[in-house]
Amino acid sequence: MKDSIKGIVCIVIAAVGFSFMTFFVRLSGELPTMQKAFFRNAFALIIAVATMLIKRERFVIKKEFGMDIAFRCLFGTTGLIANFYAIDRLVLADSNMLNKLSPFFAILISIPLLKEKPSKNDILATIIAFTGALFIIRPTPGNMELIPALIGLYGGFGAGTAYVFVRRATGKGAATPVIVICFSLFSCILTLPFLIFNYVHMTPMQLLILIAAGMSAAVGQFAITTAYKYAPAKKLSVFDYLQVIFAALWGIIFLHEVPTVLSIIGYVIIIGVAVIRWRVTILSENN
Repeated sequence: MKDSIKGIVCIVIAAVGFSFMTFFVRLSGELPTMQKAFFRNAFALIIAVATMLIKRERFVIKKEFGMDIAFRCLFGTTGLIANFYAIDRLVLADSNMLNKLSPFFAILISIPLLKEKPSKNDILATIIAFTGALFIIRPTPGNMELIPALIGLYGGFGAGTAYVFVRRATGKGAATPVIVICFSLFSCILTLPFLIFNYVHMTPMQLLILIAAGMSAAVGQFAITTAYKYAPAKKLSVFDYLQVIFAALWGIIFLHEVPTVLSIIGYVIIIGVAVIRWRVTILSENN
């Protein structure tokens, strides 16, 4: 129970951190997606390295979990880039909601990777959640936001797959700072060529905003990686949806964005099924 409470606290902190990250990414203005991704991860990398040095932890990658970290970096980075692309082109709450489909993708990915057999309730919840996503994506020929929405959907897939590999890696003894450093470093290396050949001059304010995005992301990364170390995704996933609520608030208050009625219906379906699934899981374990 103590570990579960620690995991919940960490996941709430992560939700706040990531909601501010998406807000600052949007606030930074008309900059290339790859440039935003580079600076977001560069500052997160600095914080992660500093944390490891302060705690005097060793940077160790063992062959037992080396490939797990590699795939976490690959799917996490491509998912992040897709999410940033969607953030700049969709209502802030919409992009966050599509990214928060990650727990349902994690259910599917956990089948081959973790050999976890989903229950009938999990399968039903996943089907309903993706039905809710259709209200946000709105796959109609006249929808100008269809492509950004589909890319945002991949962002959720990348995040969900990355978290499954985080669970595998931490279960084999990988330290949280090591995973965060590897992810941030890989992301910087992947986006650096785009930064060099397509760099757009930034104002001091834009740089400060991206630093804030990086710091918020670092808080979110450490918190969510630590959360899944304390408890499995099925116990924590519902609290992760607080990020959507926080992001919607920032969008309404500071960006004057109001989600469409269809999007709100999608939010209610996805968050509702997540809450019901979480409740059923908790009750079944208590019995």
